[in-house]
Amino acid sequence: MPYQYANSQLKLFSLNSNNPLAQEIAEEMGIELGKSSVKHFSDGEIQISIEESIRGCDVFIVQSTSAPVNEHLMELLIMVDACKRASARTVNVVMPYYGYARQDRKAKAREPITAKLVANLLETAGATRAIVLDLHAPQIQGFFDILIDHLMAVPLLSDYFKSKDIPSEEIVIVSPDHGGVTRARKMAERLKAPIAIIDKRRPKPNVAEVMNIVGNVDGKVAILIDDIIDTAGTITIGADALRAAGAKEVYACCSHPVLSGPAIERINNSAIKELVVTNTIQLSEDKKSPKIKELSVAKLMADAIVRVYENKSVSTLFD
Repeated sequence: MPYQYANSQLKLFSLNSNNPLAQEIAEEMGIELGKSSVKHFSDGEIQISIEESIRGCDVFIVQSTSAPVNEHLMELLIMVDACKRASARTVNVVMPYYGYARQDRKAKAREPITAKLVANLLETAGATRAIVLDLHAPQIQGFFDILIDHLMAVPLLSDYFKSKDIPSEEIVIVSPDHGGVTRARKMAERLKAPIAIIDKRRPKPNVAEVMNIVGNVDGKVAILIDDIIDTAGTITIGADALRAAGAKEVYACCSHPVLSGPAIERINNSAIKELVVTNTIQLSEDKKSPKIKELSVAKLMADAIVRVYENKSVSTLFD
């Protein structure tokens, strides 16, 4: 049964990155989306108008910083500033997908740490809290000096694979690299399955080369799990390697389907039987495929927003 907050001081607004998800969240909460508009001047400048009073309200703004990343980020910063100047009590940024998260450290000389810069920008604009889902590196939480709630899609993805009734002894959860082992282990615990790791090296950005597979995948149903699938090079090469190593079926799943460049073509031509994604990023028509299954994070986001508003624990969502 949906929550009912129609007459409360909780206000939910959507910008342009993922309005369908924001609408789903509003329906889960039993409220209407706040009235606002995003317009552009002829030179490309963004103008935002909040068309209702939010004085003294707890405002939640739903915006993924997905492509076009810079435009969606700028929309968010301007909206946060507008809410602050309209005397909102709190301004809570709900970012299903946090862009620039892969630039989280200095890997070589003279590189920026853009994930930290984005956190600084949000704080400076006036955000009082961030609600995010599956950051590329959990340590990014430390980049924020405001409150942050970090949600996980693993329970949602795990429940979907449970619904397929594949015997747990036939499943192996596969991390596409060493950095994703913790994520793979969380899913493996929920599905009561072992894990395997694809040991690869990346000669340059968006180019992956598989080295070998650590763990037994022979005769198993392999489930690859990652947080972001961008050009799909890593995941499709990994799927082909798993089939070559004896896996009888290969599924893949991720939280954030960026799916840029040749991603869809690679997925359609790969050994992946089904790619399961969430709707943190709105998929355009050219990014849809019969192989892609989309799950909604609306209820998870709605539950988190309500718990924040009611000063209840968010971590119990994952117990």
